[in-house]
Amino acid sequence: MSVLPIDSLETPRFCGVPTFMRLPQATTLSGLDAAVIGLPSDSGGPYRTGARFAPNAVRAMSVMLRPINPYRGNINVFEELVVADVGDANVVPGYEIESLERIEESVAALVNAGIVPFAIGGDHSITLAEIRALAKVHGPIALVHFDSHTDTWDKYFAGKKYSAGTPFRRGAEEAIIDPAHSIQIGMRGSLFQRDDISQSIDLGYEVLTTDDALDLGLRGLAQRIADRVGGRPTFISFDMDFIDPSAAPAVQTPEAGGPTARETLQILRALNDLNLVGCDVVEANPLYDGPGQITALMAATVTAELMALLASQRAKAKG
Repeated sequence: MSVLPIDSLETPRFCGVPTFMRLPQATTLSGLDAAVIGLPSDSGGPYRTGARFAPNAVRAMSVMLRPINPYRGNINVFEELVVADVGDANVVPGYEIESLERIEESVAALVNAGIVPFAIGGDHSITLAEIRALAKVHGPIALVHFDSHTDTWDKYFAGKKYSAGTPFRRGAEEAIIDPAHSIQIGMRGSLFQRDDISQSIDLGYEVLTTDDALDLGLRGLAQRIADRVGGRPTFISFDMDFIDPSAAPAVQTPEAGGPTARETLQILRALNDLNLVGCDVVEANPLYDGPGQITALMAATVTAELMALLASQRAKAKG
């Protein structure tokens, strides 16, 4: 089975209903290898709200992307993978717990059908719901987490346990993430408390600051990640504030001093040897994007690179 996106050499990009990379909108889950799903919730966002609008903003800019990835041997992603856009999960705006429950249900429908979810968020709290769904099938997940913040705080505001700042503590506590085979990459900037970084290490995560990651170089970092996850079922969670705000200004919590757009894409293109079972790109906030929509374009590009990673792994497995 092959499901190809609309050919932009035949039909202009501005025509039609926007789906991710002009993929067909799914009418059935049967036969899909992977699916793009929007998770439009920002009820866990502690600062800027507006990430609920990111899925459609990212879809709109994804029409600029093309199916062949020249950085992975000119692979045509959609000849290796059958992919469709399944639309958005339903949420309950302003109600974090209820939204997480609905997101988990929507992602579980994909995972239970053997489909790899590619999620577009949404604030970072949504990742907890995704990993809950995945862990029920795969067991505790190895996490590769690109971010400028650890998101391992215990609570936020009035003792609330669920927010964009807490998912990876909750995931460790619920034993759905395996911190001993997980890695957080890109931490930088000022801190709330002296233990903002060490709290992740205490939970068992490996932590690389932005400086650590860039000092390792592309191959060194890619190898460090592969060694850490060790072939286990792996989820990649990419927070757009990993990138310097000069290249991705429209995020929930911008942090100066990050990798450039080019450095970010080089890092993703160096990744290999991962048993990818799901991923998300989160924390884009189109309310703060400029008329060029550079953050939405970058989020779409990151998603496409992660999809190419899965396609290349599947191609290798076929021999």
